[in-house]
Amino acid sequence: MIQSMTGFGKGTAELPNKKIIVELKSLNSKQLDLSTRIPSQYREKEMDIRSEVARRLERGKVDLTIRTESINAESTSHINMGVLQSYYRQISDAAEQTGIATPQDWFSVLLRMPEIMTTECSELHENEAAALMKALGDALDQLEEFRMHEGRGLQEMFTNKIENISALLQDVEQYEQERIDKIKGRIVEGLSKIKEVDYDKNRLEQEMIYYIEKLDIHEEKHRLADHLRYFIETMDNGRGQGKKLGFIAQEMGREINTLGSKSNHAEMQRIVVRMKDELEQIKEQVLNIM
Repeated sequence: MIQSMTGFGKGTAELPNKKIIVELKSLNSKQLDLSTRIPSQYREKEMDIRSEVARRLERGKVDLTIRTESINAESTSHINMGVLQSYYRQISDAAEQTGIATPQDWFSVLLRMPEIMTTECSELHENEAAALMKALGDALDQLEEFRMHEGRGLQEMFTNKIENISALLQDVEQYEQERIDKIKGRIVEGLSKIKEVDYDKNRLEQEMIYYIEKLDIHEEKHRLADHLRYFIETMDNGRGQGKKLGFIAQEMGREINTLGSKSNHAEMQRIVVRMKDELEQIKEQVLNIM
């Protein structure tokens, strides 16, 4: 079963004083493109986090966010009273020296000044590190389940489109002989209108055979049918088939284009246009496959 690169996962872990929340969002990309927002107290685990994400997700544009929520009423952030008093004195002195009035809402002004708030950054304990990795694992599990669900939908769509192209390929057969007869008829009719010119009928037959062989589409039909079967087989091989499916779709496009250039028949060209429409929808979505 194929997997999509699109997904979302969320994992949480609770400690006595806080809750750790890990969120992952993934979109399609040619390789793994990981962006992280990690609190400073967890920076020492960043390499382990990146390694685990790379191992599990392999490809995709991934956004990883880790945040914490305090469970206790006591906050880990505190007002730095020494810095606040220093700012108060400096602003008061500046107002007195310049004659500018002091602000009416002193407190709100002071709280916006740099370094007023301080956050306790204690050493990361082993149990908190384990809780962090557990939350990450739960988020990865959820994202992978999301990818598998999306993959099932894409596989159904691809199967439907491949079946449609296969049916259209079979429709081509009914026009092949009619197309050859029309081509021969047009050539003979054109020659018959040139009354004063005599021609070698044996040579004409040889040239006709050569011309019709150039328009033969047997090989293109056979290769396209092989590509269609190979696409289905590749999907059934599981995850990590996205690039291969893209290459197969390109080969299918080449054969369909050649069919169109050789068709020389209005109804066959309409069938080729419908094939291209089905294939284009495959190409759009195959970019999102792992």
